[in-house]
Amino acid sequence: MDFDGIYRSYFRDVFLYMCSLSANEDIAEEITQETFVKALRSIDTFDGSKDIRAWLFTIARNTYFTYCKRRKIYAYEEMTEDAASVQTDFTERFADEESAFFIHRFLHSMEEPYKEVFNLRVFGELPFEKIGAIFGKSSGWARVTYYRAKKQIIEYMEAMENETDQL
Repeated sequence: MDFDGIYRSYFRDVFLYMCSLSANEDIAEEITQETFVKALRSIDTFDGSKDIRAWLFTIARNTYFTYCKRRKIYAYEEMTEDAASVQTDFTERFADEESAFFIHRFLHSMEEPYKEVFNLRVFGELPFEKIGAIFGKSSGWARVTYYRAKKQIIEYMEAMENETDQL
């Protein structure tokens, strides 16, 4: 297996996924590098039955969670201005920059697995089958979890609009 080709093909995907989880570009880069080091060490164990990108995302996710445990970082910490600016790099998917900020802010506070499934689907552009495989669940589970996350975001945005209209 050509690891150099794998690195070139998937580095950006893993990096963007880590940015969506960590909301910090420096941490995302560090975790992405560590992910590829771990992948290189264990490439012989990859049997090819799953998508390599899903395999890399699993390694990255586990590496990030280990990083958080070591640093005692919790998912519900308040976003800093720096983290918000990293998140706004992803607003190309959303028409309104202000709405995108509120969505990312809400995403940061969402409970798992909704947050991660939504990130894998939107930012990782993974199909439901691969998302389900990452979690050891079915594609139906991934689909339902994604739509529940999406519904939470829509309800949040509607509440924000109603609040703005009342002012």
